[in-house]
Amino acid sequence: MAKDMEVNNSENAQDLSELLKVRREKMEYFKAHGMDPFAYNFSKDADSISVLEKYKDLEHGQESEKEYSFAGRVMLKRGHGKAIFAHLQDGKGRLQIYVKLDNVGDKKFEAFEKVDIGDILGVKGRIFKTKTGEVTVKVHDLVLLTKSLRPLPEKWHGLHDTDTRYRERYVDLIVNPAVKEVFETRSKVISNIRKLLEEKGFMEVETPMLQVLQGGAAAKPFKTFHNTLSMDLFLRIAPELYLKRLIVGGFEKVFEIGRVFRNEGMSFKHNPEYTMIEIYQAYADYEDIMKLTEEIVSASVKNVLGTLKVKFKDHEIDFTPPWKRMTLTEALRHFAGINIDVSEKELKKLAKERGVDNADNLGSGKIINELYDRFVEPHLIQPTFMTDYPLETSPLAKKKRNNPKLVERFEVIVAGMELANAFSELNDPIDQRQRFEKQMELKKAGDEETESLDEDYIKALEIGMPPTGGLGIGIDRLIMLITDSASIRDVLLFPHMRPLT
Repeated sequence: MAKDMEVNNSENAQDLSELLKVRREKMEYFKAHGMDPFAYNFSKDADSISVLEKYKDLEHGQESEKEYSFAGRVMLKRGHGKAIFAHLQDGKGRLQIYVKLDNVGDKKFEAFEKVDIGDILGVKGRIFKTKTGEVTVKVHDLVLLTKSLRPLPEKWHGLHDTDTRYRERYVDLIVNPAVKEVFETRSKVISNIRKLLEEKGFMEVETPMLQVLQGGAAAKPFKTFHNTLSMDLFLRIAPELYLKRLIVGGFEKVFEIGRVFRNEGMSFKHNPEYTMIEIYQAYADYEDIMKLTEEIVSASVKNVLGTLKVKFKDHEIDFTPPWKRMTLTEALRHFAGINIDVSEKELKKLAKERGVDNADNLGSGKIINELYDRFVEPHLIQPTFMTDYPLETSPLAKKKRNNPKLVERFEVIVAGMELANAFSELNDPIDQRQRFEKQMELKKAGDEETESLDEDYIKALEIGMPPTGGLGIGIDRLIMLITDSASIRDVLLFPHMRPLT
């Protein structure tokens, strides 16, 4: 079997080599006949969708009065003799063209005969309908815009080799319209969120991606070095601390949509860099932010799908507000029969019994989070606000008003994934310093996923930050849910991949 595969691979390589040679010979033909195989521009005044829509009711035998200029990639050619049909694909869809010797002349027709699937053409002509009712451009002039020197893979559509699709996304987008639709949806969702927030008086801002200190989330950062300043810098794991500085400075409603970077594992829901939106609103707490979260997410779903019910994997998810709420304590008791209102010693014992590794070396908060990740989160399918987290794991959130062992924090969980994270933001500089100092102790003990002691941020809090609610939403996971995409890589144009060599 292995030898057979080697023979097949060798034959495929030879076939490809021959095809590449033929295409380069055609390129030289075009050059020799005064045609630039890599043109500079083409003035087009129509796209496939607008032409198909405008002339869908055109009668057979009629032609448009107007002549159109249209451009696209050749995806199909059929016919022989003195007339050839082809399909050109542009950024909107596909449109049929009809190239006849009598209409374009000998030179242009001969050139068109040498055009390959994958070449990019510009054409001019009037619109008519074929006998089968297909809206078509009757070409009277054409020009080669780009000679494709490498053929599109055969039988690419429906390809199960996702690794190849992710690595060669440019081909994936050409031949799989459904993939392109995912990224058009992504753009629409982000645009709609931006519009909704601006209508509510939020201002979009930009904060540094290269930061002097790691901060804003519990995560391992990527580290780099600035030569001129001779100093270490970190790719941001969150924009949080800079956005809250802006609240101190007097902006009452701000948001940022951008990349964050976390040097952690990869999975169907994790990528080393991903897109999130962070939102901060002065004079709000986490109850106010819950309402804002419901509005943003439900509006994103409704605007794209026209419904609040989404099919995701084997589930129908209903985003209709209000969403279910549970405390972390309630959820662990309900889904796992675990009571976390016990001493740390008892909690460690319970964790070991439930298979938590290294439980003796973990604090209560991390043990609770580990138990939650294992026994609760996978069961949360419908949108759920999970509230009231341990103080130890939330150093930037305000203590819960009636229980200082907890913080006013929520996560939104959908289909077993964290979609959003939010706090009533800690604005007490004394409390914040103490929590940063505790984080530094953990860092010295070897915990890399800790906050740094940011003196400038504490100084900003000492100037005074009003009561504030903050929210972070993972854009990639939201798009996964809306487009029924099984992996985060399906909603990233260029996901990170291990090099082939």
